[in-house]
Amino acid sequence: MKTLYPKINNSINPYRDNVQGKANEPITVAGLLDRSKQILGPEYEGSSPDWTLEEIYNRLEENAPRIAIIGGSSDHPAHIMDFKTTSHAAIRIWQNGGVPFNFSTPVMCDGTAQSNQGMSYSLQSRNAVAEMVVNQMEAHSYHGAFVIQGCDKQPLGVVSAMAHLDRIRQYRGEAPFFATFAPAHVLQGGTIPTELFKELEEVAKVAEGQGANDIADDLRDAMDYILQCSSNTAFQGVLERATERGIITKAVHKDYEKRLAVATCDGSGGVCAFNGTGNSSRHLVAGMGLVHPAVELLTQSPNQSQVNEALDSLAGMINNPVFGAANIMATNIRNAIRIHSASGGSTNLMMHIVAGMLYGGYKFSLWDLDEIHHSHPIPDLFNYSLTEGRDIFSLAMQCCDSESRGMETLFHELLENGVPMDVDAPTVAAKTWRERLAKTDNLSADHVKENPIILKKPRRSFSGVDVLTGNFFESAVVKISGMPTPQLNQFDKKVAFVLYFENEEEANRNLLDADLLKRLKKNQSFAHQNMLSLLRENGPDFYETWKNDDYELLFDKMVEESILKIAIIVSGQGPVAFGMPEMFTPMQHINANRQLKRVATLISDGRYSGVTYGAAIGHMTPEAMEGGGILYLKTGDLLYLGLRERILNYVDEASFQAGQLTFNFNDIKSSREKLAEERLSSIKKRQKFIAASNRMVGHTDAASGVVPMAVFEEAELDYKKDGLINFNTVVK
Repeated sequence: MKTLYPKINNSINPYRDNVQGKANEPITVAGLLDRSKQILGPEYEGSSPDWTLEEIYNRLEENAPRIAIIGGSSDHPAHIMDFKTTSHAAIRIWQNGGVPFNFSTPVMCDGTAQSNQGMSYSLQSRNAVAEMVVNQMEAHSYHGAFVIQGCDKQPLGVVSAMAHLDRIRQYRGEAPFFATFAPAHVLQGGTIPTELFKELEEVAKVAEGQGANDIADDLRDAMDYILQCSSNTAFQGVLERATERGIITKAVHKDYEKRLAVATCDGSGGVCAFNGTGNSSRHLVAGMGLVHPAVELLTQSPNQSQVNEALDSLAGMINNPVFGAANIMATNIRNAIRIHSASGGSTNLMMHIVAGMLYGGYKFSLWDLDEIHHSHPIPDLFNYSLTEGRDIFSLAMQCCDSESRGMETLFHELLENGVPMDVDAPTVAAKTWRERLAKTDNLSADHVKENPIILKKPRRSFSGVDVLTGNFFESAVVKISGMPTPQLNQFDKKVAFVLYFENEEEANRNLLDADLLKRLKKNQSFAHQNMLSLLRENGPDFYETWKNDDYELLFDKMVEESILKIAIIVSGQGPVAFGMPEMFTPMQHINANRQLKRVATLISDGRYSGVTYGAAIGHMTPEAMEGGGILYLKTGDLLYLGLRERILNYVDEASFQAGQLTFNFNDIKSSREKLAEERLSSIKKRQKFIAASNRMVGHTDAASGVVPMAVFEEAELDYKKDGLINFNTVVK
């Protein structure tokens, strides 16, 4: 049954006043609808086509809702099936009395861009997507959008554009801008072919026979994972080490690499099943109230009925400022942040949440996000695991089998655990959360009997991404949810030696060296007196027994007992310096080395994604290129890791050797000015590897979302009160 859309209740209609649009656009609409009917074939639901050029002209003249279907480029796996979803959407928009249009944006795949120059364009692509979408929507005067939500930077790029459009339209006195999001389905993870699994196990046995137990153990760890593009990176690190030690040949390595690759992705595409930026964005945008539950978590592209549910809800949203895209986002911002935290979401989103709010016209920063995160404890309610069959595809199956309701279930369980959620905030279901949760069928997490991902009883009392401060920087973030409690305990309240790298390439070369720790020991990269002081601080129970050992023996013992801690610094990766690429690859190299991952944390002014596992601190401001303290660190320096205290401090060496833990960075910059100048010169030379057209100049820093300065300067509204329209403040 069709749900007719109201006409846009606004006097502004360029199509009425400018004849060129009414001459140009009817053929594009007719072409879209003809093509949609052809693509759907027997799945087409409706009467004979009635989309004549005359009827399209009439709808444009009468200000019928002009709705853009926004997809992504098909060279990204998440958008392979866009053509089908677009077809379903175009037919339904027309049936409901609207006028459908379609355009797509380029969407870069972070997995494809890893470890190549493309990573320097990834963050910039979010703002580019927002800019492109705003351009197209404004140029063609569309009233709203049906967004096929993909992966990586596209989701929050389009959210930013939708909120920005709503704000500018209402500033000009036009109708509120509406949008509804339909995330791409979840891609099923691959399985290592049986014969290949046997061969890899044989490699592990050979490694054991040659005394390379680290390779055997790390290879078996990789084999435990559901096969994803990210897990292939873990294999790569281990297999390269096995090749270097002569356990396998280069030809065998390349053969394994190929066989793993072709077994990884399902042919119908979708968002990868790990809880990276793609699925974290799905959870977040749903928490923002912008996703209709009918299309939230699917195992295949949505059918006509599911698309209809999402699009029919627009009838109750059009012309109503409560459902303007910026208002829905801002009224749900606390919900979104709490859902992001409870589900162990991507570190990337710490910037994207801030960016979306700024694009929507609201003053907002990392500190506002952190205030919301810590205003009430957010429990860990997401039992996600790639080694135990609990990936996001499993969650999608539970939703499709009506055992779970996805983010509605998580919202409900947060309420059940005493977390204050804004239940009267509007959503694109044309209902509040209160109205949506009033239907209790399969709402509770305990409806999932086998392998639940969303929990009723928390795994622990805290989760999410924390903001750190310190005496040599202003802000950084650490993904607490990516650290199991035993690992958190290993690094919290510990002092670590700095191991400094000027860029990611230098870090990757060294981290792939299986003998890195041996080399540090041989070169005595850390002063002996500082080693003893670190032993006294991190392992006081061993101090009296080990204090007279020679350097090499002491080093080995401290590594074996995980008392030695190393803060691996990857500098020169910030937005201005190098586009702020993800530090996924160096983190994977650490995690692929059994010894190193027990002693090393990675600290950078670059980014981290959702798939990062381990002690990873990033998004540091100010970045090295802007003279931040990270520029002045050098190998052998000492840092204090107070993760639960949310601090990271430079340790005064003289006091530390005297047995006192004192934090002092006051004189370091002035004493290392020449070193800083040399490093800045290197950063500027390396910066030229990025096309000048795409460098992130004139942008805010990571704490302010890395958005264009013009966007930041025009964000004047107080998100706590200004311009928010809730169901409690209006008459329905």
